[in-house]
Amino acid sequence: MKLTKRLLMSVVALGIAGAMSGVALAADTIAIITPSHDNPFFKAEADGAAAKAKELGYGTMILVHDDDANKQNELFDSAIAAGVKAIILDNAGADASVAAVQKAKDKGIPSFLIDREITTTGVAVSQIVSNNYQGAQLGAEEFVKLMGEKGNYAELLGKESDTNAGIRSQGYHDVIDQYSDMKLVAKQTANWSQTEAYTVMESILQAHPDIKGVISGNDTMAMGAYAALEAAGRKDVIVVGFDGSNDVRDSIKKGGIKATVLQPAYQQAQLAVEQADKFIKTGSTGLEEKQLMDCILINADNAEKLETFALTQ
Repeated sequence: MKLTKRLLMSVVALGIAGAMSGVALAADTIAIITPSHDNPFFKAEADGAAAKAKELGYGTMILVHDDDANKQNELFDSAIAAGVKAIILDNAGADASVAAVQKAKDKGIPSFLIDREITTTGVAVSQIVSNNYQGAQLGAEEFVKLMGEKGNYAELLGKESDTNAGIRSQGYHDVIDQYSDMKLVAKQTANWSQTEAYTVMESILQAHPDIKGVISGNDTMAMGAYAALEAAGRKDVIVVGFDGSNDVRDSIKKGGIKATVLQPAYQQAQLAVEQADKFIKTGSTGLEEKQLMDCILINADNAEKLETFALTQ
C-alpha cells in the first residue's frame, strides 16, 4: 500500500522514515503512537512495541503525538488511511482520546492502550496500565521512611488531564497523610516536565526554605527538582520519583535521588503487541479489557539491576 502524501509528510517530519519498510508499508503493519521520545519512558514503550512487532512479523509505523490531542487525532487519521492492522497507544488525554480510538474501531482497527487509561470502556480492546495506586503507595512508604516520619515536604504533580497524575497523588496521600508530623507545604503541577519542575522547585525553595523532602509524580520531574535543589546547595532534601528511568537509577547509585517506583514500560508495550497479534488472528485476546501490572520499589538496594524500565536478573 502506497503512503499517502499526508502520511509521508508526517513520517518525515517526525524523523521516523527509517521505521517504515522503504516507501511502502508492510502488508501487516502496527501503528505505535506515544508521547515524545524525549522522555525515555515513552521511547522505551515505542522500542519495546517495535521489537515485539518485528519479532511477530509486522511492520511498524512509529508516531509521536507530543501530548497534543489534536495531533493525535491527525495521526489516527493517517494510520487509518494507511490500513494498519492495529494501534498501540499511550494516549494524549483520558477524555480527549476516546473519539480517536472509537474512530479507529469504527474502521475495523483495534486499539491497545498502554500506560494511560481512557475514561470509556468498550472502545479499546485492551487497556494495560501500571498499578499506579499500588506503586504510589510503595513510593510513599519509602518516602515516609526516608523522612523519618516527619518534616515539611512538597509534591510535584503530573499533567492534570492524565488520570495517572491523580491516581499517583491519591496513593501518595493515602499513606503520607497518616503521619501527622509530615507537613505538605506545596503541591504544584510541573506537567511531567523536567524544565518546568526545575522552575517550580526554585519557587518552592524560595517560599519554603525549610523543606525536607519532595515526592514527584514521575522521574522526569524528580530530575528537574533535584537539579534545582543541587544548584541551591540543598542536597539534603530527600527526593523520590516514579517510573524507574535509567537517569534516576544513576542518580540513586550516586546518592542523589533516593528512590523511584518502576513501572514496566517495555514489558507493557510488548504485551500490548502480543495481544494485538492474537486479536488480529483470532478476534479476541481472551482477557479482560483493563489489566493492571504491579510496580516495584527501586532504591539503593536494587538500583544496579534496573535497565531501561526493567529489572535484570
